[in-house]
Amino acid sequence: MNDLETLRFELTDNVARITLNRPDAANAMNMQMSKDLLEVGIECDENPDVRAVLLRSEGRMFCAGGDLASFARAGDALPRALKEMTVYLHASITRLARGSAPVIAAVQGPAAGAGFSLACAADLVVASEQAVFTLAYTRAGLTPDGSSTYFLPRLLGRHRALELILTNRTLPAAEARDWGLVNEVVPADELDARAGKLAQRLAAGPTWAFGTAKELVMRSFSEDLESQMEFESQAIANAARTEDAAEGIAAFFEKRRAVFKGR
Repeated sequence: MNDLETLRFELTDNVARITLNRPDAANAMNMQMSKDLLEVGIECDENPDVRAVLLRSEGRMFCAGGDLASFARAGDALPRALKEMTVYLHASITRLARGSAPVIAAVQGPAAGAGFSLACAADLVVASEQAVFTLAYTRAGLTPDGSSTYFLPRLLGRHRALELILTNRTLPAAEARDWGLVNEVVPADELDARAGKLAQRLAAGPTWAFGTAKELVMRSFSEDLESQMEFESQAIANAARTEDAAEGIAAFFEKRRAVFKGR
């Protein structure tokens, strides 16, 4: 994937590393970045060699949100441009969130607007002690996008989600962890190693089971108890048909580490 203008994409040892690469523009989201994200999102969803995804950024900021400079240049055409841009951005988030490969966000600095949304959409978030999180949409007279109004109420509840949306409160990394937005906070110089180690661990896991578990959790907010348990029943029965399940059960009885192949 050599035609990406705003991202770097690398696939090594079953870990896809997506790096936002507009450091001079604070990795702000513009039309091209949303298109590039969709391209790599489809690649991660379609390539069976991708068994974990690590989302990171180059430079000091994780992502400053929407590129307000490009928004200003659009003038009266901005509403049309935003409708097009969110088509790509939202489709990319769908591909990553619905894909089997677990997605880890490594947040090294400020994550605002769409950057905050990308972190919310990840399955796991590891943050540097220097990371801060703010929505910032309403500060510019805009409304949230990028899945934040879906994930934030589920992560935080209605009142805390609206607090972040309406007041643009900034959460330091430790507070974001206490609120349940971040799984782990590490020193800045340990972030890449820690997130990379986590991605490698997940890439060696039972990928089909991971993806189905992600889908079950996503369903749980819209299903009643009995429906959710029926989906669980179907899922574990289907999981039992996979090579990874056979390997995992055999490894348990043979008292060894399972070697999963993601199928």
